[in-house]
Amino acid sequence: MKQTLQLKTSQQLTLTPQLQQSIKLLQMSTLDLSTELERYLLENPLLERADSDSHDEPDSPLPVLTPGGDTPAADSGSEAERPETDSNRDDGELLGDWGSSGSGSSRNDDDDEFDPILNTPCRPSLREHLTAQMGETQLSQRDKALMSLLIDELDDDGYLPTLLDDIAAELPLELEVEGDELECLRKLLTQFEPTGIGSRNLSEFLSLQLQQHSAPAAVRQLALDMVQQHLPLLGNRDFTKLKKLLAIDEQQLKTAHALLASLRPRPSSGFDQGETHYVAPDILVVKRQQRWVARLNQGTLPRLRVNQMYAGMLQQKGGSHNLGGQLQEARWLVKNIQQRFDTILKVAESIVDRQQAFFEQGEVAMRPLILRDIAEELGLHESTISRVTTQKYLLCSRGLFELKYFFGSSVDTDSGGECSATAIKALIRQIIDAEDHNKPLSDSAIADRLVAQGIQVARRTVAKYREAMQIPPVSQRKIF
Repeated sequence: MKQTLQLKTSQQLTLTPQLQQSIKLLQMSTLDLSTELERYLLENPLLERADSDSHDEPDSPLPVLTPGGDTPAADSGSEAERPETDSNRDDGELLGDWGSSGSGSSRNDDDDEFDPILNTPCRPSLREHLTAQMGETQLSQRDKALMSLLIDELDDDGYLPTLLDDIAAELPLELEVEGDELECLRKLLTQFEPTGIGSRNLSEFLSLQLQQHSAPAAVRQLALDMVQQHLPLLGNRDFTKLKKLLAIDEQQLKTAHALLASLRPRPSSGFDQGETHYVAPDILVVKRQQRWVARLNQGTLPRLRVNQMYAGMLQQKGGSHNLGGQLQEARWLVKNIQQRFDTILKVAESIVDRQQAFFEQGEVAMRPLILRDIAEELGLHESTISRVTTQKYLLCSRGLFELKYFFGSSVDTDSGGECSATAIKALIRQIIDAEDHNKPLSDSAIADRLVAQGIQVARRTVAKYREAMQIPPVSQRKIF
């Protein structure tokens, strides 16, 4: 095969470093952005955080970053949204008894390292709580070691699902540990606080609570029979069959059911280890002249600028190539953050403008909206709208919502219009909340009521929306 050389002209899309950085910052959440900016501040000496009381000179090439063209000082929000100032208050009034007592609890207000969150009491975990109780018992060191092993085997709900024989089989043979020995320790563990910790299943856990309950003996015995012999029927709310098998009337069943409903559902209740996640809203929605408008949350806006002293030195003396690159990187970062918040504000303004009815009337008035609608209005790509609305939050009088919440599919109505999926879910919830709890509505009956309101939905659609809202089926919604 003969080798030849050819010249070919073609076009190719290349993402510049600045564009890559812009896309990366745009899709970040507020928390991720804060972490990323801290990294830039540590790595780039030409980038600094602007002080709240500092003012850039008019001829500064890179002013303090204030996305949206609105500064906190120019904000005309309500008094509740303005930072409280203590410039006119007496120092003695501010310090009160703390300032004059001279105790070790007082602190200097200028101490930037003081964090009140770190001074809040930390609630012990379930394992720590059980270990502390075990330390107060008269168990031998061997038994305490085995009970610690059982505590480690507890699942998130506080149950002990692992078979004791399997646990004993995994231990060294020279310890001579048997399942009966572990069972004795497990039963002792169930007497710890909270009662029932280490239970094998729900039936045993409810039985342990009933045995220590102060309800009348007859009611407790009936409830015990229900959880020990007929728990599946109770879970399916098959009350008719329960009354027949237990030979009781409806009043007796109602009393025993109320007792069971007052018990704790899980052994680990009160010791949930789930972390609390806090979200800072990017957008605030307020009402101005009978119309809802969106504006940026000034509390989440980073105030960054290029260090003018270093930038001036580089311009006068030429600087090294490395510092010159860091100067360009700092300028890109300030510009990209400005563009990020401008884009978020434009998208939020478009969403709020289209969903005015939601802010006035709630979910039932939510309009159908897709990413393409906002993209065509703002002249942006749908992928950009997707990045903007992911992990960006809006705070209004009705609560905190992710921007993606305002997008959804639509269903045709008899009048030729459209109804959003969010509005249909709200209507389904309203219908279920207003139903007769003795005779709850089936999915077909709910679909018929929606059709009567002009919304054409199928039974399977109602079932899908109901499951998405974690509403149990008709067989489990029946109550006394």
